[in-house]
Amino acid sequence: MKYLEHEGLVTIGVLAERTGVSVPTIRYYEEIGLIPPAQRRPSGHRIYDAAAQELLAFIRSCRDFSFSIEQVRALVSLSDSAERDCVQARDIAQRHLDEVRNKLTELRELECSLASFVASCTDTCSPAELRRSAPS
Repeated sequence: MKYLEHEGLVTIGVLAERTGVSVPTIRYYEEIGLIPPAQRRPSGHRIYDAAAQELLAFIRSCRDFSFSIEQVRALVSLSDSAERDCVQARDIAQRHLDEVRNKLTELRELECSLASFVASCTDTCSPAELRRSAPS
């Protein structure tokens, strides 16, 4: 293992540990072409270079922001481009932000409806019933 790290290469397990992305997820990303195929040792085990680690860290950040796989694919493509189109990346992020804001609005509406329902139930229940259901 020290030889691999000296050469700037790491196994899939070390890559997973360093990036916080699970081994099965790394394999999946490779399978769907989100990351390039790993180099292989003579034994067939995957090995990765520093570029793979940087790419996976970028993908992890995108996924932490809840970007979809297709949005991540587009962002990765833009980051690989020599003419990195900042406007396209911003547009992808803006559309995602709009989706998040819409979802927040829906969740706030749901919260209000649930709060009204709970209040209605509280008004309907007798004080004895409410005491029985209170946590001890």
